[in-house]
Amino acid sequence: MSEATTIGNVIGASIPRRELNRLVSGKGRYIDDIKLPRMLHLAYVRSPHPHARIKAISTEAALAAAGVEAVLTAAEINPMCQPLVGVAQHRPGHRSPPQKLLAEERALWQGQPVAAVVAATRAEAEDAAALVEIAWEPLEPVWLPHDALDARRPVVHPELGDNVAFDFSIEKGNAAKAFAEAAVIVGDDFRFERQQAMTLEARGLIADFNSADGTLTVHHAHQSPFQMQDLYSRHFDIPEHKVKVVAPDIGGGFGMKLNVYTEELAAVAASIRLGRPVKYCADRLEAFLGDAHARDHVMSARMAVSADGKITAMEVDDVGAVGAYGMPLRFNVAEGMMLITMCGAPYDFSDYKARTRSVYVNKNLIGMYRGVGMPFACILPEVLADRAANQLGIDPVEFRRRNFRRKETFPCLTPGGQRLQGLSLQASLDKLVVSMDYDALRAEQTELRKRSIYRGIGIATFLEQTAYGPPYYGPSGARISTQDGCHLRLEPSGTIRCVTSITDQGQGTLTGIAQIVADSVGVGYDDVGMIAGDSTISPYGGGAWASRGMMVGGEAALGAGRKLKANILALAGAITQTPLGDLDIVASQVVNTGTGMAVISLADVAKIGYFRQDTLPPKFDVQLSVTHSFVTGELCYIANGVQASYVELDPETGFIKMLGQWAVDDCGRIINPLLVNEQVRGGIAQGIGAVLYEECMYGPEGYLENGTMIDYLLPMAADLPDIVVEHVETPEASTDLGAKGIGEAGLIGAMGAVWVAVNDALAPFGTAITHQPFTPERVLDALAKSTRG
Repeated sequence: MSEATTIGNVIGASIPRRELNRLVSGKGRYIDDIKLPRMLHLAYVRSPHPHARIKAISTEAALAAAGVEAVLTAAEINPMCQPLVGVAQHRPGHRSPPQKLLAEERALWQGQPVAAVVAATRAEAEDAAALVEIAWEPLEPVWLPHDALDARRPVVHPELGDNVAFDFSIEKGNAAKAFAEAAVIVGDDFRFERQQAMTLEARGLIADFNSADGTLTVHHAHQSPFQMQDLYSRHFDIPEHKVKVVAPDIGGGFGMKLNVYTEELAAVAASIRLGRPVKYCADRLEAFLGDAHARDHVMSARMAVSADGKITAMEVDDVGAVGAYGMPLRFNVAEGMMLITMCGAPYDFSDYKARTRSVYVNKNLIGMYRGVGMPFACILPEVLADRAANQLGIDPVEFRRRNFRRKETFPCLTPGGQRLQGLSLQASLDKLVVSMDYDALRAEQTELRKRSIYRGIGIATFLEQTAYGPPYYGPSGARISTQDGCHLRLEPSGTIRCVTSITDQGQGTLTGIAQIVADSVGVGYDDVGMIAGDSTISPYGGGAWASRGMMVGGEAALGAGRKLKANILALAGAITQTPLGDLDIVASQVVNTGTGMAVISLADVAKIGYFRQDTLPPKFDVQLSVTHSFVTGELCYIANGVQASYVELDPETGFIKMLGQWAVDDCGRIINPLLVNEQVRGGIAQGIGAVLYEECMYGPEGYLENGTMIDYLLPMAADLPDIVVEHVETPEASTDLGAKGIGEAGLIGAMGAVWVAVNDALAPFGTAITHQPFTPERVLDALAKSTRG
């Protein structure tokens, strides 16, 4: 057996598990007796500074440590891999320097990997990493969004001349005129601090390069295996058919595991260099420094309103700190772009002016995270709408009803460029008002304020972009597939095997796809076996992101199921000499539609189709395996909904208590109500956490100060209220399945509703809070500015 034999080869050789365990427990470079290369473990030496020059690196002590196979620095690793460039080609002016795998001359953020230590065990790798000596020259960092625009502050990439990565503006109609003529103008500055995805399981991978045949197998905790297959092939110059990426069930993704990380590519480089399987898993301390972050924006916004309560114009200015580089493939200018293109989209106004600037700072990269910039696009108009309603003496619900886009106006194009159709804005709000008993809560709120109990009610209308199509990523130059596929095979037993390109990080998407297959073919759910996450066996596809599992993967499964059913019925008709139009499949039986009687079982159809073709008519084409792919031609689909929050604020302590949360979502056709409802509830929990608790806190010199689970606050079960979820179903008209997507709706709506509710609770004091998260200290600071004592 060659030295390049992998674990998979050994298992495939049918070695008994007890014997394999004995072999794996051996010591040394190879597993005893069969020369199986022992898997190595990788630990990183990271920059302790947000900005510093690397003057010298000494690895001698680490190389001499027990179990160490190699200590790799930029000199060894970087030449092996083409640099990453996070620039969207369809965004003029977007710029980012190439990003190499390990820091070379300077470290640009605290936690940037500088050296990789590879050893027999993770513990030995970590111990040796502590022995790597680096001579640092700390440099002045820039870490706040507006500071990055200050010409007196450091430039992260001097070759660019300044810190602006991207600057984009929208101007429709005549906003200046609308503001000049407005009866009421409301506006404010808004601050959103950085936060983490905080998945149940951290990032990780096992890279196994086989030097004997030049193949690379990567078991990767990632949401898009084909994205990474393409990336590994191109950046390491390995033919794509020799790259295999397996994305197993992982503990949550939330978009964070969709991004591209240099330390993961460096682990692949280590495996190629050493010819051994290499495992890297980020621990929680590393996750705080290495995982892509989200948010980190400073904004100003204002709204113009007429005397009769109609929104006439909005203006938005945004500065977002995207980290030290552009995020490869999943561009980190997306948060700001989603803000300005979707802001105020549910409301019928035409005068609009908006600008977003992305700036480089000495922090980790911003990347994809649930909702991306859509929460901003919900929060700003909803907070301002409540203020305008209060100034005009109009109930907030009535204010929204007056300003919603009407059904008869669809399809329409918003000032931000969103094409809207098939929304249920009014119906969703009407259902929410009944669900929460809005009038009773308002009466209760009024009565309690007389007793100095301050409760707030927040209503937030939101839109969710889902299932991005070729027009979204295609022009950007990012090699990201927006299609997905499904392969179905009728087994000789009459059951169905389904292979899908969709991946599942806990959403239950595979359950929904199995339901679609079972229903479209005519078998029971338990008769469908699901396989996913292997780039070598599934149809090509994008994987899991942007609420596309049912919208794209489900549509592909529906098409495949219909094809397979047609083929089965054609074969059954030939076997039983029954006209095709008289047959159907019900409960794994081919039945006569006229009599309802079973004609032949699927198992018997399969048995003849596979083993007794000699009994069929000459040249009959037996096709019991089918593949179907689906891709939308749209930029994206758009779902909608409304949420409400009910909170109580203690003016003495600044603490906020969640009392209730209601959500009405329109995600199109619902395939599995339980899964959909829990997707919404999970998103709401994250949204509440974002507004009230979560923050990456940076000190006065730009160092992360709360990079542990002890210090980074997350909502606990006791912090969350009862969450009532209801639905309006408006099927997507352009597809057969009619699904629109639900994955991000809960978070988007919850953030908006909690923002509005907390500010509603503060309204009696004549003050407001606009700095997220709403910690007790910030609430008390807001109360200290009260105009009413």
